[in-house]
Amino acid sequence: MAADGGLLAARREKDLLHFLTCGSVDDGKSTLIGRLLYDCSLVLDDQLAILQRESRRSGTAAGDLDFSLLLDGLEDERQQKITIDVAYRFFATQERAFAVADTPGHEQYTRNMATGASTCELALILVDARKGVLPQTKRHAYINALLGVRHLVLAVNKMDLVGFDEHCFEEIATQFAAFAAGLGNPSVRAIPLSARLGDNVTTRSPHMPWYQGPTLLKHLQSIEVAGGERPFRFPVQWVNRPNGEFRGFSGTVVSGSIAPGDEVLVAGTGRTARVKEIVSFDGALAGAAEGDAVTLTLDREIDIARGDLLADPREPPECVDQFAAHVIWLSEQPLVPSRSYLLKIGTRTVPATVTALKHRINVETLAQLADKTLGLNEIGFCNLSTATPVAFDPYKADRHTGAFILIDRLTNETAGAGMIAFGLRRASNIRWQALTVGREQRAALKGQAAAVLWLTGLPGAGKSTIADIVEKQLLAAGRHTMLLDGDNMRHGLNRDLGFTDADRVENIRRVGEIARLMTEAGLLVVCSFISPFRAERGMVRELTAPAAFFEIFVDTPLDECIRRDPKGLYAKAKLGRIENFTGIDSPYEPPEAPEVRVTTIGTTAEEAAAQIIDELRRRGII
Repeated sequence: MAADGGLLAARREKDLLHFLTCGSVDDGKSTLIGRLLYDCSLVLDDQLAILQRESRRSGTAAGDLDFSLLLDGLEDERQQKITIDVAYRFFATQERAFAVADTPGHEQYTRNMATGASTCELALILVDARKGVLPQTKRHAYINALLGVRHLVLAVNKMDLVGFDEHCFEEIATQFAAFAAGLGNPSVRAIPLSARLGDNVTTRSPHMPWYQGPTLLKHLQSIEVAGGERPFRFPVQWVNRPNGEFRGFSGTVVSGSIAPGDEVLVAGTGRTARVKEIVSFDGALAGAAEGDAVTLTLDREIDIARGDLLADPREPPECVDQFAAHVIWLSEQPLVPSRSYLLKIGTRTVPATVTALKHRINVETLAQLADKTLGLNEIGFCNLSTATPVAFDPYKADRHTGAFILIDRLTNETAGAGMIAFGLRRASNIRWQALTVGREQRAALKGQAAAVLWLTGLPGAGKSTIADIVEKQLLAAGRHTMLLDGDNMRHGLNRDLGFTDADRVENIRRVGEIARLMTEAGLLVVCSFISPFRAERGMVRELTAPAAFFEIFVDTPLDECIRRDPKGLYAKAKLGRIENFTGIDSPYEPPEAPEVRVTTIGTTAEEAAAQIIDELRRRGII
């Protein structure tokens, strides 16, 4: 099938096996895929001309071609020694059709490998016969198993470079099998081959008569594609209402099937309705199945918004605000428990925090290690909490509704990828108790509006001095206040916390919860904390809403703070006697749009406090 039309027809007529290639750099992934395309007669005349031209240019024998050139765009990659994306290729034989994801070998592109694995049934893990099983081999095998890939093929490539030695192959296969035994029982097949020469790729190798197993292609043809009907799931991507006469819900069926007359549930609400019509670009449909992009109309009006999950009411998904999940960390900035991220699951995005890192996985030994954070490409098992309940199925039951990503709220980069293991029921029977007396009534009795005055700045900027004067002036005006100071909090509630990034985040989270409770009492809460990270200051702002939040930046240059050094801490930090000291070896992220900015150079602390009081009056807080 040399033409695209024939290949597309094959994909429609045959069962389609999704698989990916992965492994370390220069193990031969692109060459192997190119060899499969070449041997399956999927090379077009212009592609063959490219191979022959390259052969003549390099002086290579005509029968010893560079098959990696068959993959568009990979010649530059080969010269640069780097792969930066996932490339998908399709090919077919008489027996079945294949979709293969060529994923990168470099460790920094684990996200691409994970992306490819999330849709595949089989992983083809290449190792160089000269190098054997490497840490990256184990990492890729573990991630594939974690992402639900049921079949692993260990392709021991470049056997020609070790003289087609049987002992070399058996040693590598035995080592990998011992490691794979701890991965949850995926099927494992080891195949010795030479992608460049074609040995055991599509035809049996005359150089390795000792190998009695199948060729790679024959094994791929024998893999059973997962089947079975799963419950209906439909994340709502768009509420389609072009006019008052039509209201539909657009999205893609991610599992199961649906037909007019079927009942659907809005997950987590108990609201149900029946499907009135299913519409696509081709018009009305008799039904829709997994992968179909459609618009559903219902027989009655119910409250549905973008991000909701429509499901089979007979087999509903879970809907909770706390769950346990495996997380692959994909950011150079480490995971910080208690920091607020955005969690995207399906079409819904909600604020979320990692409440606990239960353990980190050593991917070489599969040991579960105690740790406080995750670095780039590390994998951990975590508890997460979301601002509102989310609907999901455990990842093992449904990849589409059990997977999520974590997004850094400041940079908008994808920080982590997660697979939900199970919901946490610890708060399922706890509800908010309705109270007759609330924040407004308590604050009105005091003649003020509840608010948080959050002073932030470098150590030695003058925060505590200004905060103390602000509270004295408010008290003199008959206002009801409470001052929370960073040093004082670490003598009591937060005495167990150090000064790592994770401990700093947890410190501010706890203070934010206290400030929220104090605003419920109707108080003006004055907080003086370095609070170096924008994300945590934003978290407190959200946490204390709807009470007013004033971010007050005490803007004192670092040189001036060092000159003052009222507690002698900068001097100690420079001598290395204090680690993770803000401004020296730990960063400070200044506010981008504070409600109040005060400077302390050329301004007295009393004048700075008066500036804050004036802003409170201007906004009607006092």
